Amino acid sequence: MAFPRVDFLYLSEPDMIKAGVRDVIGCTDCMEEVVKLLYKGDYRMGGESGNSHGCMVQFPKEPEFATMPKDGPDRRFMAMPAYLGGKFDMAGCKWYGSNVENRNKKMPRSCLMLTLNDKDTGTPVAHMSANLISAYRTAAIPGVGVKLLAKKDAKVLGIVGPGYINNITIETFAALRPTLDTLKIKGRGKEAIDRCIEYVKKNCPQFKNFIVCDTIEECVRDSDIMNFAVSTPTGGSETYPWIEREWVKPGALICTVGALNTSEDFIADPKTKLVVDNTKMYDTWAEEYPYPTFEKWFIFGSKFTDMIHDGKLTKDRMEDIGAIASGVIPGRQSDDQIILYSIGGMPVEDVAWGKTCYEKALKMGIGTKLNLWEEPYSY
Repeated sequence: MAFPRVDFLYLSEPDMIKAGVRDVIGCTDCMEEVVKLLYKGDYRMGGESGNSHGCMVQFPKEPEFATMPKDGPDRRFMAMPAYLGGKFDMAGCKWYGSNVENRNKKMPRSCLMLTLNDKDTGTPVAHMSANLISAYRTAAIPGVGVKLLAKKDAKVLGIVGPGYINNITIETFAALRPTLDTLKIKGRGKEAIDRCIEYVKKNCPQFKNFIVCDTIEECVRDSDIMNFAVSTPTGGSETYPWIEREWVKPGALICTVGALNTSEDFIADPKTKLVVDNTKMYDTWAEEYPYPTFEKWFIFGSKFTDMIHDGKLTKDRMEDIGAIASGVIPGRQSDDQIILYSIGGMPVEDVAWGKTCYEKALKMGIGTKLNLWEEPYSY
C-alpha cells in the first residue's frame, strides 16, 4: 500500500515578520472575523465543552524532587488546542513555557510555538514561531473592542503595565483611533516605562504628550481608553490592580488583558456595559476553577461570573463581543456610556492569525520545507 509523502513548512520568527505578523490592522480585522465565528459556534477548543482555554502544567511551591521546577509568577507550561471554521478551516495547537525569571537571562518571559494541522488527517501543515502571533492577536482582541466600542474622537489613552504586550496594544489602538494624541503610563519601573515611550515615539508618531503616572488613579482619570496588561500571581484578588468608579471618565472604554478589580456596585450598575471576548469560555472557567473563580483566576470577566453565581448580576448583562461584531446586539449606546471589556485570550485566535501568515508565506515563498516522512514506517 502506497502512502503519501508529508511535508510541512517551518517558519522562524524572521520569517513570520516577513509574512506580516506585525500588521496591526490586518490582525484586528482577522480577530473581528474570529469573534464572529465564535458567536456562531463554528469552532472547538479543549475539554468536553469545546471552550477550555487550554491544559496547563503548574508546579508545586516546594517540589519533592530536586530537578522539578518550583512554582513562581507565571511559571507554567501550557498546550492550547483549537479548531476554527469559516474561511480559516484549520486545526492547531499553541504550546508554550513561561517563566518571569527569563528576564534575568535576557530572554522573553514566554517561548511559544504554533503547529497547524490538516483537519482531516491530523498531519502537520506548518510549525512556526508564535511569540509574535500571540502578542499581536492579544493586542488585536482589545483592538476589536476599540474599533467597535471606543468613542470616535478618543484622545487620551492610559495603559497600566508598560510591557511588550501593551507596547503592541498602543500601536494597535493608535492605528484604529488616529485621534489619540496623549499617552498616560503607569508602570512599576523606570526602565520599562522608558522602553515603552521609546517604542511609541518610533512606531506611533501621532502621540505628542506623554504622562508618566505615579498611581493607577492618575492614569485612569481623564483617559478615554484604558488597557490593563499586568502580570500578577493567580489567587487572591487583593493583589489585582484596583479602580474606583469615580476615577473613570464618562464614555471611557476600559480593556483588560491582565488583572483588574473594581467594586461590585460599579459592575452591577445598569449604566455600565459589560463585554467579554467569549461568554462560553467564561462559563467553562467557572467550572474548571469552581466558585469563587476570580480568587483563583485573575481574568476580570470571572468576577462577572462570580457575581452571576451570587445573584448580584443577571447573565444577560455579560455581553459577547462576537454578538456586537455580528450586529446582533448594539455596541456603544451613548457618548457617556462606560464599557468594561474583559479579554481572556483563546487558541482559536492563534490558529486564525497563524493560518493567515502561513498563507502569505506560501505566496511569498518564505520558510523552510521540512519532511515528516517519505512514507510512514509500517508495523
